[in-house]
Amino acid sequence: MYKWMKKTMGLALASLIGISLLAGCQKSESAAKGSAASGQEASGQTASGGEVTIGVTSFADTLEPTEQYFSWVVTRYGVGETLAKFDENGEIVPCLAKEWSVSEDQLTWTFKIREGVKFSNGNDMTPEAVKASLERTFELSDRAATFFDPESIEVDGQNLLIRTKDPVAVVPGSLADPLFLIVDTTADTDSFAMSGPICTGPYAVESFNPTDSCIVVKNEYYWDGEVPLDKVTLKCIDDQTTRSMALQTGEIDIAYNLKTENIADFEGDESIEIQKLQSLRSTYAFMNQNGVLGDIRLRQAIIRGLDKETYCSTLLEGGATPGKAPVPPTLDFGFDELQDENAYDPEGAKALLAEAGYEDLDGDGFVETPEGEVLDLNFVIYTSREELNVYAQAAQASLKDIGIKVTLNTVSYETLLDMRDSGDFDMLIWNVLVANTGDPEKYLRENWHSTSASNQTGYLNPEVDSLLDQLAAEFDEDARKDLTIQIQQLIMDDASTVFFGYETTYLFSNSRVTGVTMYPMDYYWLTKDIALAE
Repeated sequence: MYKWMKKTMGLALASLIGISLLAGCQKSESAAKGSAASGQEASGQTASGGEVTIGVTSFADTLEPTEQYFSWVVTRYGVGETLAKFDENGEIVPCLAKEWSVSEDQLTWTFKIREGVKFSNGNDMTPEAVKASLERTFELSDRAATFFDPESIEVDGQNLLIRTKDPVAVVPGSLADPLFLIVDTTADTDSFAMSGPICTGPYAVESFNPTDSCIVVKNEYYWDGEVPLDKVTLKCIDDQTTRSMALQTGEIDIAYNLKTENIADFEGDESIEIQKLQSLRSTYAFMNQNGVLGDIRLRQAIIRGLDKETYCSTLLEGGATPGKAPVPPTLDFGFDELQDENAYDPEGAKALLAEAGYEDLDGDGFVETPEGEVLDLNFVIYTSREELNVYAQAAQASLKDIGIKVTLNTVSYETLLDMRDSGDFDMLIWNVLVANTGDPEKYLRENWHSTSASNQTGYLNPEVDSLLDQLAAEFDEDARKDLTIQIQQLIMDDASTVFFGYETTYLFSNSRVTGVTMYPMDYYWLTKDIALAE
């Protein structure tokens, strides 16, 4: 029988962002040392050296960390590191910064930069180098200012002082996002895209082919202990079935993004370890209110016509929890108390459409708009995550049953980003980590604040904007929770978004590989703890 390892999450706000830390208390260096516990216990000694191959889905066109979300790949591949990071419990702990504090006016954050750290080219990582790296990120990435807007970044001895224009409670968590990984700006930064950035992680890029693989090698200058492996190949295998087969045949040693249905592939195979985690990922679909979906009655009918319970329990074989709200129940932000007026009710959806004047005028089984125009929703999807295709096809079938025509438009992830940012869709599927700073605030603001560059759906609720602005400057744990609950309820009441489900994630690995760990913040795949059993 395959070996089964299960992790559970009961993450409250305090455990996620370390609220005492937000109040100005310092986090000790020992906390970082204790964060390296493995989700897969080694049964014996580990070997020094050797090679491992990991099966992944292709994601990045380049390795330039300031482009789109490609910094996630740089961190996942063991190359990039940040000032702070999240441990296997979702708690924020020191990394390249040993500790930090905030001033009484809650505007100036002081980060003590770790000494003795070198980049993979042998250059010292000084506070000045950290300053230059962060300034480069703010200069090149449009996303950076959505985390916080620095008024100044200064060096004071071994300390880095970041002063924000307004109080921002989640600055340490923001700097744990891979976007803010630290690079050596004195290196040839033009080569970062295809040769990989020069960072401080346990591995450095040897070669990169965005459609085939990324090969990384041991960083001889790594600061946090011996790096066990000489070389690791991150092999792009987009098809889920093929990725599972590659693990079965030994072509790869670790497989990311396999699903519940793949468990049966390894029945009776004691060489395979399977870890499970109720994740912080949510799959949802934006509804563009700049077009026909500006009618809230149509949006309500769509949500009421979707049988999310069946999608998650049957089609995904229990691989997700049915969705209704922006923040999943794995986080303590009032999921059970939120009222869902648009729960599954197909007959109610049909009645709502009829009341609003949507009728099937030509007898083709699909309704036209109240103005008599054809209604055919352009649903843009990408399929590097198999569950997205499952949700989209199921939604298309369910909405057909209530008379709404949906046409699926399958594109690459990169094209989907462009279409999202240009608003070129009626519906658009999305799958994200809802607490990438250790807290849902950034996620909520990015998607539903009217001024967000990512909000191209026309969604505007002044009360949501006001509450999000309050949340950004609120340091009190209980008050942040109450604000987050209020914001979620308003978004749900506005029927702005289809929340399909919250993903259960799996990590499959060969037992010859030790130190393989699942993290709630899925920034960390290849770590210094992964080694070959002796």
